[in-house]
Amino acid sequence: MDIQQFSARPHILVVDDDERIRDLVSRYLWENEFVVMEAADASAARDMLARYSFDALVVDVMMPGETGLEFTKGLKGDVPVLLLTALGEAQDRITGLEAGADDYLPKPFEPRELVLRLNAILRRTAKPQEALRPFKIGAWRFDPEMNEFRNGDAVLALTDMEKSLVRALAGRAGEPVSREALAEICGIDAGERTIDVQVTRLRRKIEEDTRNPRYLQTVRGKGYMLRVEDL
Repeated sequence: MDIQQFSARPHILVVDDDERIRDLVSRYLWENEFVVMEAADASAARDMLARYSFDALVVDVMMPGETGLEFTKGLKGDVPVLLLTALGEAQDRITGLEAGADDYLPKPFEPRELVLRLNAILRRTAKPQEALRPFKIGAWRFDPEMNEFRNGDAVLALTDMEKSLVRALAGRAGEPVSREALAEICGIDAGERTIDVQVTRLRRKIEEDTRNPRYLQTVRGKGYMLRVEDL
C-alpha cells in the first residue's frame, strides 16, 4: 500500500480500558481498511489527539476515572464520536447523544455493525478535502499531479519517501508538523530519528544553505515546517 492509499483511509482512535476489547475492535477495523490507534483511558486519548488527526473516535462509556461521557463532553473540535457501552436503555442513549456523541452502540455488538455505523458517521461528517496546489521552493516548482519538482526541463531527483514527506508538509504549509504525525502520514514504522534523517536528506536537495534552511525549517519542540511560495 502506498502513502496516498494509507492517508486516504479513515483514521480511528479506539478508547477503551479493556485491552481485550480494544485489541479486538482495532484488529477488526484494520481488517476493514481503517487506520487505527489505541488509548487505554481519557488521558491517553487526549495525548493522542494532541499529536495526531483522527476522522472519528470509538469511545467506551464505562471507563474508570473519567468516563467516556465526561471525556466526550470535554472534547474540543468537531471529531465525531461513537460511544460503546454495556448500557442499552433509551435514557442512556439519550445521555450519550446529549454529551456530544454522534452515535451509540450497546454491547455486545456485531463487529460488522460497528463498521457500518462508523462508515455512516464518516459519510455524514465528511468534509471536502482541498487538493494540494502547485507551489514553488526557490527555483523549483512542485507539480502535485506529477508528484515532482521541476525547473524548466530539469527534474529534482527525490525518493518516494522524500516525495511523501514533501506532500505531508506541504499539506500544512506554514504550520509545524510533529515528527510523530509525519511518521504516521508517511507510513513510517520507526522512531523519530528516521524522520530526522529524511528531513536532512531532503534539505540537501532543496536548500542552498542546509545550516540555515529557508524553506524546510525546524520548529523547536513542535517538529518541522515547510515554507512555500504560491505560483
